Amino acid sequence: MTATTTSKAPPKSVSALASRVLSFPNFGPIAVILITIIIFSSESDRFLTGGNFSLIVQQVMVVGTLAIGQTLIILTAGIDLSNGAVMALGNIAITKLAVNSGLPPLLAIVLGLALTAAFGLVNGSLVSMVKLPPFIVTLGTYGVAFALTHIYSGEQTISGLPSMLTFFDKTFPLGSTDITYGSVAMLVLFAVAWYVLRQTSAGRHIYAVGNNPEAARLSGIDTRRVLLGVYTVAGLIYGLAALLLIARTGVGDPNAGQTDNLDSITAVVLGGTSLFGGRGSVIGTLLGALIVGIIRNGLQLMGVSSIYQTLITGILVIAAVTVDQFNRRRQQR
Repeated sequence: MTATTTSKAPPKSVSALASRVLSFPNFGPIAVILITIIIFSSESDRFLTGGNFSLIVQQVMVVGTLAIGQTLIILTAGIDLSNGAVMALGNIAITKLAVNSGLPPLLAIVLGLALTAAFGLVNGSLVSMVKLPPFIVTLGTYGVAFALTHIYSGEQTISGLPSMLTFFDKTFPLGSTDITYGSVAMLVLFAVAWYVLRQTSAGRHIYAVGNNPEAARLSGIDTRRVLLGVYTVAGLIYGLAALLLIARTGVGDPNAGQTDNLDSITAVVLGGTSLFGGRGSVIGTLLGALIVGIIRNGLQLMGVSSIYQTLITGILVIAAVTVDQFNRRRQQR
C-alpha cells in the first residue's frame, strides 16, 4: 500500500502579485494622486480640506472638459491642437451674441455650440475624407480659430454677462463644502463619455478604428463616419468647455485657452491613454487632469514658483509616454 501525498499549490509569488497590481486599470495615475496628496498634505495644513479639493476641481473643470473631446480623438489615433482656440472662439461668440447683439442667452449658447461643433465637423471631414494628417489639420484650424476670435472680439473683453451664462459658477452646499454646478457638469460629461465608450457599439467602434483602422473597415465599420462623428462631438464638447469657462471667469476673454490644447493633451497622456490610439479611458483622463490640478494647487500652497509646476508636469508627461511606448513594444513581441 503506497502512501499518497497531497501537495499544496504554491502561494502566488510576490512578482505575480505585483504584476496584477501594476496591471490594474489606472493604477499609475491613482498612485501618483495618492503620493502627491500625501506629500502636499504634510507640507500644508490647508491642502487636505474639502474647500481646497472643491477648488482643485473648479480649476481643472475647463481643461478636464476639453480633455474629454481630446480623449475621443486620441483614441482614434488622432490629435487636436485646435481645441483651446475653438473653445476661445465659442467663448467670444456666446458672450458677444448675448451682450452686444442682444440675442436671448439661450439662443446665443446654441449658436456658440453650433459654431464649435462646425469646427469639429471641418476637422473630421479633412481627416476622414481628404485623408490629411490630424496634426496638420488641427494646427491649421487652430490658426483659423485663433484669428477669428481676435477679429470678432476686436481684442476686447466682454463683460456684463446675463446670469444664464454664469449659472455654472453658482454653488450648492455638500456638507461644509460649497460645490459649483460647473464641477458637477464636468463630472456628468465624464460619466456620459465613459458610458458611451464602454457600453455602446459606437464606443467599441472608436476603439477599433484607433487600434487598427484597416481591420475595422474590413469588419464592416464605416471608419470615415466614426472619425467624422468623433471630431464633431469633440467640437461640441469644446463649446461646453467654453460655457464653463465663461461661468468660471465671468467674462468673454479672447485671450483665454491659449495653452489649454497642450494642457488637455497632458491630462490625456497622464491618464494612460495611448497616443497611438485604441487604448485608454476617460476615467484615466479625469485622473490625469486631477494630477495636474493637484500638483499646481499644492505647489502654490507651498509658495513654489509656477515655473516648477511646468517642470514637474513636463517630466510626468515624458514618463507617461515612455511607459506607453514600452508597453506597446512589449505587446508587439
